[in-house]
This record gives sequence, structure tokens and C-alpha cells, in this order.
Amino acid sequence: MTEVYLFDWGDTLMVDFPGVLGKMCDWGKVAAVTGAKEALASLSQHAKIYVATGAANSTEAEIEKAFERVGLHSFISGYFCKYNLGLEKGSPDFLNAILSKLEQPAENVAMVGDNFKKDIEPAIAVGIQAIWFSADKKDVPPAIPVNVKIIGSLSELYE
Repeated sequence: MTEVYLFDWGDTLMVDFPGVLGKMCDWGKVAAVTGAKEALASLSQHAKIYVATGAANSTEAEIEKAFERVGLHSFISGYFCKYNLGLEKGSPDFLNAILSKLEQPAENVAMVGDNFKKDIEPAIAVGIQAIWFSADKKDVPPAIPVNVKIIGSLSELYE
């Protein structure tokens, strides 16, 4: 059973508006991805929710501030980023550091993300359940491992 869900930030839980620079907590406009609030509300009833982001210039407090602006922060137990792990997202080391901090075996954890290379491949490498959020199914690798779940909507996480 999945006890912990790790979510990517940009374009998985919050919209990453193209061309907007700076820290998301300071953007003039922010928005949650469609269905994010419902998915987190449902999943948080039986699992812990964490954000595992590649945002290199934001602190935990700044990331949480962005989530507060869209009403998602109350479902999230914590935030993992380069600032607090000292590692960049996209490698198995990043996820292994999170597993160590959470004191959880990989088989109890799922990683939900929209980037196959930075979210899904590292999850597969460390034995975390990989859930690829690919609404448009673009850039599908020719051979997706059978253990990767592909979802087109966040509602598929709880329905």
C-alpha cells in the first residue's frame, strides 16, 4: 500500500506559466493544476503527501507560500528541494535522500510527475512506484516499463 506520495511541483500540482521568471511565490498569477485540490484531499486521507521539486532557487518556506496561494498547502506534509537536500532533482540520489529522511522503504512510496526523465526514470531506478502524469501523452518513450502507471488526469489517482 502506498503510504507516501511525492509530487512534482510545476505542471503537476501548480501551473508553470511559460515565460514567467522568478520565484513562483512572487508571481502575479498562480494556479493549481485542474483536479489537484481534489486529488490531494482524497489521497491525504490515507497517505502523507510531499512535494519533490527541482526548483533550485526556492526555499521550503517560499515553496509553501506558493502552495498557500492556491489552497493546496494544508494537504502537504513537507517539501523537498535542492535547498534542503543539497541535491538536484532528476537523479536517484535525490529520491534516495528523500526516502532516508522519511524513513520509508521505496515500495511504500509513489512519485507523481509530468517529466519522464526527471520524475519517472529516477523513481524506477530506486524502486518507487512511478506515476507519469501525461495529459497529452506527448513525448512518450518507445518502451515504457510495465510498472509505470500513466494518468491523464489527477482524478485517476483516487477514482
